[in-house]
Amino acid sequence: MKKLVAVAALALSAASLSAVAMTNADRYGEAASPAAAERTIVIGPNTRWVNVNHGEIVKFVANGQEFAWDFDGVPESFDLKQVAPQVIDHNVRVYIATTLMDGGLGE
Repeated sequence: MKKLVAVAALALSAASLSAVAMTNADRYGEAASPAAAERTIVIGPNTRWVNVNHGEIVKFVANGQEFAWDFDGVPESFDLKQVAPQVIDHNVRVYIATTLMDGGLGE
């Protein structure tokens, strides 16, 4: 009986973990229409980092291509290549600022 209870508890805990697992959209945000962008950032070969605001939609231009991103995910820095490897050809770190209005710690 103890084994059955232990197996059931393990199965329930595994199910609850998968139910709250974060998707890439939860973590990084999501693609957006370039027309919805609030500003444009040009990524050159020497660009190593960019600053954005949590909840901001930004259009990026790099290597003759463009894409827009809605930074509505977790406000933690990440490499822009993780969301646009076909456009960004080198490491560009995104730093996401939060404000008190969106629940962050402020700038």
